[in-house]
Amino acid sequence: MACDPRQQQRLKGQLDIVLKRLDAYYRAEEAILSGAQEYRIGTRFLKRGDIRYIQEEIKQLEDRKDELENALATCLGPNKRKAYRILYRDL
Repeated sequence: MACDPRQQQRLKGQLDIVLKRLDAYYRAEEAILSGAQEYRIGTRFLKRGDIRYIQEEIKQLEDRKDELENALATCLGPNKRKAYRILYRDL
């Protein structure tokens, strides 16, 4: 099956975005785990993100990354089926 170049470019673009976001979430998770969650600068009080939310987002982004990589590898859209089931009925 030949790949549509526009679809392939779109999938690559989406994959690049997901990888950038995933990298940012990994850095945020690392900052939280290093203990630098809250700090004060002068009169300003800053707090890092919630670790549970960040880990959930990482899981979702990793799943999306896998989906896009599989779609690029098989040249199918991410929502296309790869197998079909046929039910024979005797009417």
